[in-house]
Amino acid sequence: MIVGRSPTVDRVLDGQLCTGCGLCASVSNGAITMDDADGYHRPVQIAVLTDAAEAIIANACPGVVVEPWQESATASPYWGPANFIGVGHAQDTEIRFRGSSGGVITAVASFALRSGLVDRVLHVQADPANPTGNTTVCSRSDADIINGAGSRYAASSPLADIESWLAEGGSFAFIGKPCDVSALRRLARMDPRIDRHIPLMLAFFCAGVPNRRGAENVVKAMGLDFDRLASFRYRGHGWPGNAAAATQDGRVAEMSYGESWGRYLAKEVQFRCKICPDAVGGSADISCADAWYGDNRGYPAFDEKDGRSLIMSRTERGRRILDLALADGALAIEPLLVGEIDKMQPSQALRKQLVSSRLAAMRVAFKPNLKVQGTMTEVAAAQAQPVVKIRNFLGTLRRILTSRR
Repeated sequence: MIVGRSPTVDRVLDGQLCTGCGLCASVSNGAITMDDADGYHRPVQIAVLTDAAEAIIANACPGVVVEPWQESATASPYWGPANFIGVGHAQDTEIRFRGSSGGVITAVASFALRSGLVDRVLHVQADPANPTGNTTVCSRSDADIINGAGSRYAASSPLADIESWLAEGGSFAFIGKPCDVSALRRLARMDPRIDRHIPLMLAFFCAGVPNRRGAENVVKAMGLDFDRLASFRYRGHGWPGNAAAATQDGRVAEMSYGESWGRYLAKEVQFRCKICPDAVGGSADISCADAWYGDNRGYPAFDEKDGRSLIMSRTERGRRILDLALADGALAIEPLLVGEIDKMQPSQALRKQLVSSRLAAMRVAFKPNLKVQGTMTEVAAAQAQPVVKIRNFLGTLRRILTSRR
């Protein structure tokens, strides 16, 4: 049987709940493609959709439902479940330097490839044809994995061709945003190939996906011509590392991470990211983040230092791989108490406290909403100050009613 328009995709787009992951396109057998929409990646339906494909989208799309966290007595409402928490870095100095923090995700992926756990790694890197944009690649060598190291604060759709990668067989590691991993976990409930062919899912703490305007504004503030860009790095080459751009005529410029993210990129983050109940990769095998040092006020300081990563193992498989990578000499790790993460990632904690208030505003406005059961949003909300929750409820409601999301 077939359906006309996908009610799920239409609902997600109407509610501005799309993450741009590309899952719907991959399972649609060509009925849906991913396109640029105001600097984000969005699905466009170009043909009729089967009932089977619609059912998959309805049950796996991260604009509809977020994968619940594994039940754990020690799960944190902010940071999710973990069987190990630590700080560390890649022992390889090049990986540590080129990565956005301590290079742990890159080092783990490289180890998984070298050890034979996987035969390739699916990840995002800079698009050669669009220096501020992203493309999804499948790396089969250390050099190719390292070439993709570093944060890419732009739209990406790493699941748009997941069907092709599964059909290829073998095994591969997946590196993506928390919402991408959530979609894969949901898909695994319906497609046994996921667990068979993807033995390792890696995620990073995500502050949200900015649209293209963010990068354009950074480049313009650098005094460069955006239309003549030859290369663009959001950060890395140090920790946190500067944004760096070069034009086709040889002009180069840099901007600090604090300025590029705080002044330009963060202001362009899509609405779905502002209501994310799992920006910390709680469904991944391993998730990593910047293990920021705090300043004398208790806020993260962005002074240049040797990179270090916050490391959270979520599953038994993730813990085994960390142990093996540590024994191999790929990583240096020290244990960390969960309470210390609050000092390293205070903005993530605050956002989690306010998710429930923002979702409530969507319900009051009769807008499509997100299913977030099992991600401890109400527990986190109980830690927020009432006045802050009220302010965020009213602010979100105002943005919805004035269509400024």
